[in-house]
Amino acid sequence: MQKTILFLLILIGFTSCVEIFDDISFKSDGSGTFKYNVNLSSSKLKINSILALDSLDGKKVPSLDEIKAKIEEYRLKLEEKEGITNVKVETNFTEFILRFSCDFKSADALQTAIKEIVSEESKDREMKELKTDWLTWEPGKMQRSVPTLTTKLTERLKKEDAEALKKGNYVSITRFDKPIERTENTNAKISPNKMAVMIKTNPYSLVQNIALLENTIYFNTTKKDPK
Repeated sequence: MQKTILFLLILIGFTSCVEIFDDISFKSDGSGTFKYNVNLSSSKLKINSILALDSLDGKKVPSLDEIKAKIEEYRLKLEEKEGITNVKVETNFTEFILRFSCDFKSADALQTAIKEIVSEESKDREMKELKTDWLTWEPGKMQRSVPTLTTKLTERLKKEDAEALKKGNYVSITRFDKPIERTENTNAKISPNKMAVMIKTNPYSLVQNIALLENTIYFNTTKKDPK
């Protein structure tokens, strides 16, 4: 899995524009829905030229069929994990757009499922990055950060490739079904209805400083008075 993810990161680094969107919604009981979209349509000509190569930076370039097969394999693996349901993956390999979503019983279930898949696919079953929590939820409080595994992989990008990521956008949204009281990340924007928090940056800045997306969000757990 790491090799596949690394190739995708290198591919993103070679593109002039990438749009990444992650969206996680929590219900009052801690269950919710996670969505993750990657849009490389602005660089489809460059991507097609890369996929036509035999190798990139000394590494074999997988075929489109191999990439599709791997994505489906990960979808099936995630679908089998406890507490994870309604796993959906939509791909458009003409425009190079990927949309992923799943429902989760709890933040722990989502995090555990991802860790298990990474562990199953990795040669290093004792990766210290898998022992770190990047998503926690409790009544009235939610914390999220960026998995250190992601930064370990992005560190391998060449400087010139990482520079290209400055032209992209990374938008992270966290939603609740109760009003948000405050957040600890000063770059976070609370929506007018106080039901969502957004942080916007670019992939390059995120590679340089993963703390940009770290946030602790406090929300109201009391029920609304019926009208």
